[in-house]
Amino acid sequence: MTAGTMKTETMQATPEIWGGVECSIIRLRNRWRDETVETGHAGRLADLDRIRDLGIRTLRYPLLWESISPDDIETADFSWHDERMAKLGELGVDVIAGLLHHGSGPRYTNLLDTGFPELLARHARRVAERYPEVCRFTPVNEPLTTARFSALYGHWYPHCRRLPDFARALINQCRGVVLAMRAIREVTPHAALVQTEDIGKTFSTPLLGYQADYENERRWLTFDLLFGRVDRSHAWFSRLVDHGIPEQELQAFVDEPCPPDIIGVNYYPTSERFLDHRRSELPAGALVGGNGRHHYADLDAVRMHLPLGSVGPEPRLREVYDRYDRPVAVTEVHHGCSRDEQLRWLNEVWSAANRLAGEGKNIAAVTVWALLGCVDWNSLLLREDFAYEAGAFDVRSPSPRLTALGSAVRQIASGASPAHPVLDSPGWWRRDTRFFQPPLETTAERGAEGTARKVLILSKDAALGGAFCRIAAHRGLEFIALAANQLDITEPHSVRRVLLKHRPWAFIHAASAQRADGLFDGQHAPAEDPANGAVLASICAAAGVALMTVSSDVLVGKTLSGGLVESSPVTPASGIRNLNAAAEAMVMKHCSGALIIRTSAVFGPWDTGDMLSQILDEIAADCALRLPADAVCSPTYAPDLAHAALDLLIDGETGLWHLANDGAVSWYEWAREVAHSVGLDASLVLPDHGGGALAPAALASERGQLMPPLASGLGRFLRERDVRWNKTSAALGS
Repeated sequence: MTAGTMKTETMQATPEIWGGVECSIIRLRNRWRDETVETGHAGRLADLDRIRDLGIRTLRYPLLWESISPDDIETADFSWHDERMAKLGELGVDVIAGLLHHGSGPRYTNLLDTGFPELLARHARRVAERYPEVCRFTPVNEPLTTARFSALYGHWYPHCRRLPDFARALINQCRGVVLAMRAIREVTPHAALVQTEDIGKTFSTPLLGYQADYENERRWLTFDLLFGRVDRSHAWFSRLVDHGIPEQELQAFVDEPCPPDIIGVNYYPTSERFLDHRRSELPAGALVGGNGRHHYADLDAVRMHLPLGSVGPEPRLREVYDRYDRPVAVTEVHHGCSRDEQLRWLNEVWSAANRLAGEGKNIAAVTVWALLGCVDWNSLLLREDFAYEAGAFDVRSPSPRLTALGSAVRQIASGASPAHPVLDSPGWWRRDTRFFQPPLETTAERGAEGTARKVLILSKDAALGGAFCRIAAHRGLEFIALAANQLDITEPHSVRRVLLKHRPWAFIHAASAQRADGLFDGQHAPAEDPANGAVLASICAAAGVALMTVSSDVLVGKTLSGGLVESSPVTPASGIRNLNAAAEAMVMKHCSGALIIRTSAVFGPWDTGDMLSQILDEIAADCALRLPADAVCSPTYAPDLAHAALDLLIDGETGLWHLANDGAVSWYEWAREVAHSVGLDASLVLPDHGGGALAPAALASERGQLMPPLASGLGRFLRERDVRWNKTSAALGS
């Protein structure tokens, strides 16, 4: 028997931790998007050292057809891959070689080409001959999912929307797997197949039970075909024949099964779906489609009221193992969300895998996918927004920066469990706020009352402090919010008393970063005494409490081009700038592990306390005002700032970091643009070419631009703002 026809009996007590690099090469019309290029991995050999340093010993890695033989199956260029495979060998990292990852193949074939399977097999043989040390392969990642997105929904090439095309794309890929493994095993007889697929379950209203049954039968097709189970008794045999697949092609799978040695389950929080025809029950914005018989919406099942234990990684892994009785690995664990939710999701899947392993089920591994992050997967790569989701590393820094997720991977690889205070609280998929309709009773799963470690936020009555409170609540972070008059940070006894009472793991001081008063007339509010932060900093350092303070760009002078970075000098000198700079230095002196966030011109959707709101109030009252036209700033959307700062805090970052939306504009241009966008008379905004010595400057970062473009922040501000500026609201003061 070959490795492909025998059941693998070896089982370890604890799943291994594997890694993966997001590597999709997706064709869109006549252009290709390559995730290794867009995340920068293509140009960074040192990424492999970083991955190995996490403790990763097994890596899903691309040896993709499109990158090796893009123009001609007879021609192959392995130069990039040779360097990396040699490096991985030096590092002692085993490779699970991926040959096609959501692709349609090179330009000389496609998913509907009947010659596709044989061409893929030729590539597979070439890879096996080139790298005889590779013993595990994934010839095609997620054949069913790729067939759906490419040939049923029309997202990816060949952009079809017909069931016959879907059937052909699926059969071609699965037949390609069979032929590829046959070719590989002629070179490497003991080669193992690690076959991946998303097997999320579909739920529905009773009326749509027939459609849910259809989709739940369909989700097994990749594995059922490879196991040789799609015979005449299978529900999908006649359907595939009806869609144009000859019976002899289906019989070939029965005659020559290619069962996976390891079944790879790719599972995400929204993998499971709920079909709902009840229009009155649908959430706002839900898209309604249909099947020709009924109209319905396809919703996230995790947001519906289903019996406890219906959704989640554990029931799906159990279902797969029981159906096939083969070793199972979770081959993709990634969540494009905030850092705390990323940690919770990894912990959720890791815990589920270990529980099942404890029951005696062979759960081989859990794979941390997208170690280097991914780009534009929130739009299935259909838009080029460079919407980046970090992974174990954040590649937006000059060198990939280890995140809290990477630290958790390192903990798991060392034999420990993930440990971070944010894990005291449940992920959004377990909180009651997730539901489309409020629950009749509390269902959220939480720890014992009062056991979750908290963040302390000062002050809740300041605009920026309020923003941190709102975003922390949205992210499920446990926090205590204090008003400015509830804590005197200059009084040691007061600070110690508060820390002893609440025992926070982190302290966010966001009470005085933004001063709108007199911004352009030189009559600024007094700068804070530099000594004020010394007490708080020293006590936090002694108590082991992570400290984050938010500072203002009033430190740095005007600029006509470029942006001020963290190492830029505080110049030209002035009293207020020197005081603010001294305050930052004082914090770092007394707490070397503090994180100082310097930001600029914060505006938010919730209140009228920020500078932009005050400007719009003036315009709404028909008051003309002059704003600097020759001094630029970096307007910063408060929710973006809070999210980015919290991510850095959770990551354990220290030192000074500039956080502002990506973009620079003069206050004159900014005010006119926003006034026009909210329906006010932009002609009331007049240019002032005097500048003003203290007009803020554009901020940039040499440590990493983490926040989205300014246009994105403005667009969300216009959609989310609580205040609607018009003459009536201005007159009423509302």
